[in-house]
This record gives sequence, C-alpha cells and structure tokens, in this order.
Amino acid sequence: MNLLDPIVAWQDDITAIRRDLHAHPELAYEEHRTADTVAHWLTEWGIDIHRGLAGTGVVGIIKGNLGPGPSIGLRADMDALPVLEQNDFAHASRHDGKMHACGHDGHTAMLLSAARYLASHREFTGTVYVIFQPAEEGFAGARKMIEEGLFTRFPMDAVFGMHNWPGLPAGEFAVHAGAVMASSNSFSIQIDGKGAHGGMPHLGVDPITAAAQLVMNLQTIVSRVIDPLDPAVLSVTQIHAGSADNVIPTSATLRGTVRTLSNEALDTIETRMREIVEQSCAAMGCQSTFEFDRRYPPTINHPKESAISADVIRKMAGDNALHQNLPPSMGAEDFAFMLQERPGSYIWIGNGQGDHRLSGHGLGPCMLHNDSYDFNDEILSAGASYWVRLAEHYLKP
Repeated sequence: MNLLDPIVAWQDDITAIRRDLHAHPELAYEEHRTADTVAHWLTEWGIDIHRGLAGTGVVGIIKGNLGPGPSIGLRADMDALPVLEQNDFAHASRHDGKMHACGHDGHTAMLLSAARYLASHREFTGTVYVIFQPAEEGFAGARKMIEEGLFTRFPMDAVFGMHNWPGLPAGEFAVHAGAVMASSNSFSIQIDGKGAHGGMPHLGVDPITAAAQLVMNLQTIVSRVIDPLDPAVLSVTQIHAGSADNVIPTSATLRGTVRTLSNEALDTIETRMREIVEQSCAAMGCQSTFEFDRRYPPTINHPKESAISADVIRKMAGDNALHQNLPPSMGAEDFAFMLQERPGSYIWIGNGQGDHRLSGHGLGPCMLHNDSYDFNDEILSAGASYWVRLAEHYLKP
C-alpha cells in the first residue's frame, strides 16, 4: 500500500489522540472537549478554523499554494453513543453510559492526520475544508450544519465522507456508485377503540385485534407494492396495549422503522402506510392516527465522485484492496444530507474482524454499536493517506 511516509511516522501521535478521544466520549451536541481537542491540533498545525456550526462543529480551512482552484470538503463525525462500554483496556470510556461504539474517534483522528499533512504540503490549487461534525447518531448534525451555513460560508464543489466497516479486511475499501446506506424513518400509529370486559368483547371495539391485522397488512407493502429489486424494510418493533388480563383496552400504539435505498420507495411506502392504517382500522370500527417521521434520507453517492474515490484507492492500495460490488447497508448515515446539497461519495474502510482487540474486551464481535467495539488503530494511516490522495487528486493543477 502506497501510504504517505509522514503520516506513517505520525502513527503513534495519531493513535494517542484517537485513544484519548475514545476515553472521553461525548454524546450528540455535547462534543465540547472533542471540539476543543480538534481545534487545538488544527491551530497547532497552522490551520485556520471556524467553530460553532451546529454548536460544536469545527471547520478547518487549508488553502493550497498553487493559486485559485476548486474546493473540496472532507468530513468526519465526532459524537459517541449512549452505550455502557464493556472493554477494560487503558483507553476505555471514563464516562459510564457513553462510548465510542461506532468509530467516530477513529474518523476524527484520521481526518486530523490528513489535515496535518495537507497543512505542511500545500502543493495544490484551491481549498480543502476539513469538517468535524457533531451529532451524527440520530440527531442530524449534518443537516444542522447545512442549515447554519456550511456550504454558503465554505463553498465546496464536492464533499466526501468515510466510515470504518467491521468485517471488511483492515485497510481495504468499498466504494458504491449509488446508494450506500438506507434512509432511516420512524412511524407511530395510535388505534382508538372502545374498552370492554375481556369476557364480553361484543360490547367493545377491540384495538388489539385491529393492531394485529394492521401489522400483517402493512407487510404487504414491501412484498406486493415495492419493486423487489428496490430494497426496503418495514418493521413494526413495538406494540403497547392493555394493562389487565380480563380487560379489552381502549387504545393500542404501534411503532417501528422504515428503511429504503431510494426516495421513490420511501414516498410509496409512506403513502400506502397512511392508506392502509386508515382503512384497516376503519374496517375494524376503530379510529386511527398515523405519524411518519423522515429522519435521514438514503445516502446516495454521485457516480463521478465515486469513480474518483475508486481511482484514488486503486492507485494507493491496488485493485485487490478495492471492493465495488458489496451490497449497501440498511443502516443510515446523516452524511446523506450533505450529498443532497453537493456531489460526493461516502466510502467504507475495512476495520477488520476484531483481531486487533488482543485483550481487555467483551465477548461480542467487533461490530458497530457493540459494547465491546474498538476502532482498529492499524488503519489510521491508510484512512489519512486516502484523504490526502483524494484532496490532491481533486485539486491538482
């Protein structure tokens, strides 16, 4: 792998930063120490910074020495998860109930390493913006940064993201030409009937029977309405009703999630859900209320920028380290909002099978959102080198 020598030489320094971030996780919009750490190192390396977008966001501005040109954004997320860490190694979380269980500490460290290199090797045109974003984990920090002027204050011709991917061999990469992550949406259905004695159901209107039929009816949307070649998931994950064995309750509540890889499938599912809820409940004599919350759109890469990412990886790591046919994930990512505003691509870097966790971890596999997860420090130099190679390729004279 053609890694950059200075970045390899900084491996111990960047590992120390990564482990410090892991030991001090902060949840969405609370990343004050993390942002201070990022700002400190960017300033130390002579990089102009802007703070405050989405509260704790940090943007570094690195201008090339070869004159005006295009601009590129490189983004890393900073927030942790509300997870109680089970690891007992030295850099385990010092804050109970908070943990870097998704590798955002590693993403931040990789982008810091790349920023350090770019700041001292400015042989490119235009500008690199390094974006350290808060609140990716369910709180749409990317959208908030955009709403507060990310792309108007810092004009970018393209924006790129990267996420570690457990199970993919360490240091290998996956690039998708289209959808890479699914939309994330939640729904809530309130069914109102008429309470009655459990032994006299004819005197009431049973919302539980209506809920049971509704669950099955909703499944026909994915199986009979959505194109089988357009992946979608509709899962009812909660049913709440009743408080006693011999009482038919007055109401029932259903909640769940919808995931799609296209906006077209999402539109169809929401429309059909609304129709089925209203009509199925009415057929059972119940009233209904349906709420659908579109949280994150699908993360859809732009073909040109995906091709650029693939070309950079191929030249840096070789054909065998590049995967372009992996299936997308039905997980979600708020980088999707950035890709709706600017062309770009979001890639995966392999985090390995967990072999880097030689001791001091729980029994679980090294999967994302796992209480024994730890980022693989061996890939820090590969990720940072990719960022630099990408920026230099995009901004070459």
